[in-house]
Amino acid sequence: MIESKPVSLESDQQAARAARHGVLAKVALITGAAQRIGAQIARLLHSEGVDLLLHYRSSVGAAEALADELNGARAGSTRLVQAELLDANAPEALMDAVRAFRGRLDILVNNASSFYPTPLAQATEAQWTELMGSNLKAPFFLAQAAAPLLCATRGCIVNLVDVHAERPLIDHPIYSMAKAGNAMMVKALARELGPDVRVNGIAPGAILWPEQGLSGDAQREILARTTLERPGSPDDIARTLLFLVRDADYITGQVIAVDGGRTIQQ
Repeated sequence: MIESKPVSLESDQQAARAARHGVLAKVALITGAAQRIGAQIARLLHSEGVDLLLHYRSSVGAAEALADELNGARAGSTRLVQAELLDANAPEALMDAVRAFRGRLDILVNNASSFYPTPLAQATEAQWTELMGSNLKAPFFLAQAAAPLLCATRGCIVNLVDVHAERPLIDHPIYSMAKAGNAMMVKALARELGPDVRVNGIAPGAILWPEQGLSGDAQREILARTTLERPGSPDDIARTLLFLVRDADYITGQVIAVDGGRTIQQ
C-alpha cells in the first residue's frame, strides 16, 4: 500500500529562484524521513533549496508535521509518500510518486532502517527477513528502480550505514551483517552506476541512542570508547550528507564514518 499526499506544483518557478540564489535546486527522495536523522537530513537539504519527497512507513503524525513545517517555509516544496518498503511493489510505486511530484530525481537517501537485538540463540527467521529486508534488500531494489532517473540527472545515492558494519554489535548479529552488506552495496553500486551516478555512504556512531533506550552505564561505556568522548548529533550526519551531494563531485564508493573516532579505538 502506498499513498502520496499532493501539494501544489511550482517546480519551474522554484528551480529558477533557486538558480538565482545559488542553492541546489534538486529533488531528493529520503526514506524513513519522518523522525530522528532522516528528519534532520530533510531540514538541511530543504534549507539548501532541495525539493523533497519524504517517505514514511507508520509515523504519520511526525511526517505530516515535518511536511507542514517545510511547506510553510517554501510552499509546494515537499510531498509525503507512505510505503512499506518490504513490499515487492514499493520501489516502482515510489518512483511513480517521484515522477508525479517533479518528474526527476537527483538524490536518493536510503535512511530507513530497522534496529533491535537478535541474540544468536533466540534469533528467528522473521527477524532475519525484516532486518535484512529494511537494511539491505529495500535500499538495493530502490536504487535499482531509481537508477534511470538518477542517470538522467547525473545524480547520487547516499546510504546510511553504521559503524557496526565494520565492528559487530554484541547481540545484534543480523543487524550487523545487514549493515555490512549495505556498506558493500555502496561500493558495488558505485561501480555499477558509474560514471553517471555517484554512490556513497555514511556510517554513524553514537549519534542518537536507540529508541528502546540504553542505560546510563551503557551510554558511558560507549562514549569512553569514542576518541572525542561525547555523542554526535543528527546535524553531524546531515552536514556530511550535504557535503557528499553538493561538494563531492569526485567522491564515489566511499563510506564516511561520522563516529567521533570510535572505529579507531580498541
